[in-house]
Amino acid sequence: MSGQPDVVFRPGGTGPATWAMGSLFERLALPSETQGLDVALVTQPPGIATPLHRHTHESEAFFIIEGQMTYRAGDDVYRLTAGDFIYLPAGVPHAFRVTGTTPVRFIGFANPGGLFDLYDEVGIPAVERRLPGADGQPMDVEVAKWDAVGPRYGLEVVGPPLADDA
Repeated sequence: MSGQPDVVFRPGGTGPATWAMGSLFERLALPSETQGLDVALVTQPPGIATPLHRHTHESEAFFIIEGQMTYRAGDDVYRLTAGDFIYLPAGVPHAFRVTGTTPVRFIGFANPGGLFDLYDEVGIPAVERRLPGADGQPMDVEVAKWDAVGPRYGLEVVGPPLADDA
């Protein structure tokens, strides 16, 4: 070996997968493999919305593959569709809602890594690479986990979710 970091190659559908937020999170690269970068392929159904929140530890970025979402970052609102990219520096309050009639799929990045560990901790292992149904975790159970675990990851909820018509 030359002392260079290892190349990371993960064939499609082989990374760890978690059901959280009624969604599927497929880990593409772990921070321990990538000198700190966290990467996930995320599939979320229409109507999913996060509360207004901020991350004190890491920046986030999303690249939309398909579907659409409305995204609030600071005081600005963006309508994201396939091919769009958004970067959020650490500390910026943000929230999003999946809009339209089809699921959204995007690649999520966190730097430094570790944020997607939160989803693994509050969610449950995905038994298949699909959106969870009745076999998913009850939302009240998951919300209690978010409230308990989120602060350890620097997650601060600062407001309500985006309205349906945002």
